[in-house]
Amino acid sequence: MEQRILGKTARSVSTVGLGTWQLGADWGSVTEEDAVAVLEASVDAGVNFFDTADVYGDGRSEQIIGRFLGINPDLNITVATKMGRRVDQLPENYTLANFRTWTDRSRRNLQQDTLDLVQLHCPPTAVYSRSEVYDALDTLVSEGAIRNYGVSVERTDEALEAIKRGNTATVQIILNAFRLKPLDEVLPAARDAGVGIIARVPLASGLLSGKYTTETTFASDDHRNYNRDGASFDVGETFSGVDYATGVTAAQEFSALVPDGVTTSQAALAWVIAQDGVTSVIPGARSAVQAAANAEAGSLSSVGAGLSAGVRDIYDRCFREAIHPRW
Repeated sequence: MEQRILGKTARSVSTVGLGTWQLGADWGSVTEEDAVAVLEASVDAGVNFFDTADVYGDGRSEQIIGRFLGINPDLNITVATKMGRRVDQLPENYTLANFRTWTDRSRRNLQQDTLDLVQLHCPPTAVYSRSEVYDALDTLVSEGAIRNYGVSVERTDEALEAIKRGNTATVQIILNAFRLKPLDEVLPAARDAGVGIIARVPLASGLLSGKYTTETTFASDDHRNYNRDGASFDVGETFSGVDYATGVTAAQEFSALVPDGVTTSQAALAWVIAQDGVTSVIPGARSAVQAAANAEAGSLSSVGAGLSAGVRDIYDRCFREAIHPRW
């Protein structure tokens, strides 16, 4: 699989990584056996970049990754984790003392003395412009707790603010065929600054698999059920914030653009990879088969480029008015 340099980390990572929110069992039940099978299948397919967070399963995702790497010490895997969602979402909680506490917990969970990459986990907007926050992150680097830091954002203006800061290594942002706004300013700014772009929610919570209908149901503990109105966290994290019924119809249109021999999910991932400035895309997977199929998209970037006109048309007709001003 093609690899790209992850922003200012100088680390080479696969264009298809693995998002591991689901390994925390926050999308319904996932056994540890199944979780390990997903990690193994991803590595076997060429994936060397895992993204997690300290709140995924209250640390379960980190712990599973830590145990996996502990019994596979020769693997060259870059692990990105996130911090900041363990407290009330107030800017004053983003302090060096809390950062030390959170990173120490993640270091234990991941069984790492120094964390490869720590990202602020979609904090309040005001946090991105506070110099003392970046000073605290620089302190963690100087102390050897972390090697690099970045941000995970909900909105493009938050990304642009973080990119201005000289030591921001990466920006993680929602980018998919139903969420195009990052293409306007964020990707060009990141390229100019040498900041890596990690594209999350690349399948719009599964809508872009083309498998859902308006009759599809989700488990009660699946955020695609309980967070459709943004009751638990930003609604943009669930189906990219698009109206579900509209998304189902648009996904059918997208599927019609996909050439033979490629799944709709693979085409959607390949489209993201083909965007200039993207370093890695991090789809989740709940089975080894799904993980391996996702990884195959890493060799299909030309398919992604070929979808561009159709993606723009679908977005402009179905989503631009509702999505572009909000995020």
